[in-house]
Amino acid sequence: MESARTTTGTGTTRLPGWSGAAVPLTGRPARRRPRVLPAEWAATPLTVVMPTYDEALTLTVVADALLALPLPGLRLLVVDDASPDGTGRLAERLALRHNTPGRPWRMAVLHRPAKTGLGRAYAAGMGRALAEQGGGYVLQMDADGSHPVAAVPELLGVARSLGAGLVVGSRYVPGGVLSTRWGLHRRLLSGCGNRYAQTVLRSRVRDLTGGFNLWSAETLRRLRPATAGSTGYAFQVEIKHRALRAGCRAVEVPITFAERRAGVSKMSFAVQAEAAALPWRLRLRDLREARGPGERSVAPGPADRTVVVRPPSGRR
Repeated sequence: MESARTTTGTGTTRLPGWSGAAVPLTGRPARRRPRVLPAEWAATPLTVVMPTYDEALTLTVVADALLALPLPGLRLLVVDDASPDGTGRLAERLALRHNTPGRPWRMAVLHRPAKTGLGRAYAAGMGRALAEQGGGYVLQMDADGSHPVAAVPELLGVARSLGAGLVVGSRYVPGGVLSTRWGLHRRLLSGCGNRYAQTVLRSRVRDLTGGFNLWSAETLRRLRPATAGSTGYAFQVEIKHRALRAGCRAVEVPITFAERRAGVSKMSFAVQAEAAALPWRLRLRDLREARGPGERSVAPGPADRTVVVRPPSGRR
């Protein structure tokens, strides 16, 4: 079992090992002002899992904005991989600020002993969130400011209203926007990489590689993220593909994907190589499962359904 400690700012404790169609919601990207949800929906348990590695320059702004949202059920779990720049220690100080003694925590820090990949960090954080939270939802989100905080209530509202097991904050549905600061090379790398995975896997999800994803706790328990084979960014593709294979209903909501506020990309050559090989590995596994009986990589779910939700007339 992974050695890790979780800090809530009021003490440090060791915690125990803490249906598929894509539905594009086309239209405008998320507004700058967060949507106000009905009180019952706003109080839905929601843990934001945020992996960090050298994110000290951006974490405070993103964490403060998240915890200021009109979502009393929201909590932030930072998963830090022993950042050399002190991000983990900064997260502990932020937890002290946002938590109130005697009340359920709003921010906690899962300290991992070393950097072992984004996929491993997400799997660890999701496992902790599920064991601590029970029901509700888990949101994947970057700490560099590229994912729009104001879109979080919208993702939650869509999940509640449509009963989706997965809501993707999507760059590649109509209405989705990429940062104007992205150069041509980066746009091509992102767009072609995403289309490559989508084509090989014959996926209905248009943003397979994106990392701004809201999951129902029930869906994640069926998927068992800790069993994913990907260690890096390819985790995003693998976990979505497994969800669709399990019959999960997925919805895509257009977002504005901004340039990171600070820091540099952690996309190494090894990570890119894993991302290139993964779609074929998953496709071959799908073919083996289709040819004969055997153990499936995920628990079975409802039959695959395809639903397209279109914007109101006149909306572009």
